[in-house]
Amino acid sequence: MLGYAAPVATVSPRRNYTAGDVQRMVDAYRTWGRWGPDDERGSTNYVTSATVRAAAAMIRTGKRFSLAIPLDREGPMPSRTARVNPQHVMYRHGGDMLVDWENARHGMFSTDDGVYMPLQCATQWDAFCHVFFDGQTYNGHGPESVTGNGAVHNSITEVSENTVGRGVLLDFPRFYGVPWLEPTEAIQDDDLERCAQHQGVEIGEGDFVLVRTGHMLRRRDEEHWGDYSGGASPGLGLSACDYLLPRHVAGIASDTWGLEVVPCESLPEVRFGMHVVLLVNAGVLIGEIWDLEALAADCADDGVYEFFLSAQPLTITGAVGSPLNPIAIK
Repeated sequence: MLGYAAPVATVSPRRNYTAGDVQRMVDAYRTWGRWGPDDERGSTNYVTSATVRAAAAMIRTGKRFSLAIPLDREGPMPSRTARVNPQHVMYRHGGDMLVDWENARHGMFSTDDGVYMPLQCATQWDAFCHVFFDGQTYNGHGPESVTGNGAVHNSITEVSENTVGRGVLLDFPRFYGVPWLEPTEAIQDDDLERCAQHQGVEIGEGDFVLVRTGHMLRRRDEEHWGDYSGGASPGLGLSACDYLLPRHVAGIASDTWGLEVVPCESLPEVRFGMHVVLLVNAGVLIGEIWDLEALAADCADDGVYEFFLSAQPLTITGAVGSPLNPIAIK
């Protein structure tokens, strides 16, 4: 078990939200029309040439950290759902050479492969059109905006150039002095503020906030994924919106399967209330299943919790989400 310092704070209690509470938050943070009626980039519009230049200037050592889990059959997806783990297949391999060795041993021979995978089965971004609430998704688009051929509006490709800039890590297990947060434990607005102050980092406009709960580390320690995907998990409480959204963040990602605490604080009246506020109304990207362990260890070693982040989605036309390999550079 990893060693941790004495706790700086204790986990805050869960809070309960009604449908009316969620609606008031929706009304307070909706950005529809802020960047025009045709906008599909949402709060990634806060990422500008100036914010990217400032983020690039933070690179000091050149140390690089991949924040993606492997794309293979041993991933966290349960077999009972359509979101299976990636299936990597070989079209041409070394065995094909051996079968025809007399010819293949002369000159050039190539191997070839492919992969089948749901686009949200591993480290990924949710596109805004991934979630609808009261029949609408970001900037007022209805169900007709996502057809059998994919998304007509708010596809993940719309933000492919805006998912780069300053990243900030908030490491809650180290803040609480524990190896990981327990399932159903919620991170509230005041927790975010205290953790950021403790780490000596400020969250600002256009930032990508990475929230470590240790939930992925726990599953690795147990040597099986279990109900990691779809089960109870720690995560952000709905009040986190009151801390993060006034700061105009571009995206929020975590090492859990759903970012927000599960079961959600807005159940049973509103399913996944934070998704409703962030994706549908505020236009803030949600990242899930990010591997933050190596980055967190380095941040703890040098006390620097900000870095340059490159996290572009694949440019899959009409996709409502995308796998990615986020790279943090310090």
